[in-house]
Amino acid sequence: MNIQIFGKKKCFDTKKAERYFKERGIKYHFVDLLDKGISRGEFNNIKQAVGGYNNMLDEDCKDKNLLALFKYLSDEDKEEKMLEKPILIKTPIVRSGRQATVGYKPEVWKDWE
Repeated sequence: MNIQIFGKKKCFDTKKAERYFKERGIKYHFVDLLDKGISRGEFNNIKQAVGGYNNMLDEDCKDKNLLALFKYLSDEDKEEKMLEKPILIKTPIVRSGRQATVGYKPEVWKDWE
């Protein structure tokens, strides 16, 4: 199993996801979204796996002005803005091959083991 966790270092759900895999002895690769960002290819694969970029949006984003601006952008511009400003992406994003989840979802990860 090849697990990738995309998250933010200060996100509690990201820390819980890391602990979930660590406790089960499952190796994972952590990518800090705010530091490294996410590539367009990875973004598109995750978007397809979770049913669209709307399911990836963090409605509780700390930058309320950016979130308000985001709601008025066109669909194409929304994806660009999420790639440009990963603070808009809900974390953790956990990938295993073509499968992906957004948020803390241990009930789904259990099926991947």
